Amino acid sequence: MSAEEHAKNSKADSVVEVPYRDLSPEALYGLAESFVLREGTDYGEHAYTLAQKVEHVLAQLRKREATIVFNPATGGIDIVLSRQIGGIRREPADEGT
Repeated sequence: MSAEEHAKNSKADSVVEVPYRDLSPEALYGLAESFVLREGTDYGEHAYTLAQKVEHVLAQLRKREATIVFNPATGGIDIVLSRQIGGIRREPADEGT
């Protein structure tokens, strides 16, 4: 197993998915806003407002392209692309989405 695979597996073992619907609208927006500000997302030639960037992140969460993860060891919470981590402990998907 490569060092990258080991790091990926270690990260996956240490986090728990948090369904975005479990957060209040205010907390969800704040988390997405924090993510956008921290990540410095580059949208290419288009200029987007902070609110538009946050909405892009929220749309990714709704489509399950991004996932909220909680690390019990550190108490940290973050948003990651769903394809970046595998094997995280997931709650059953809400089929109503």
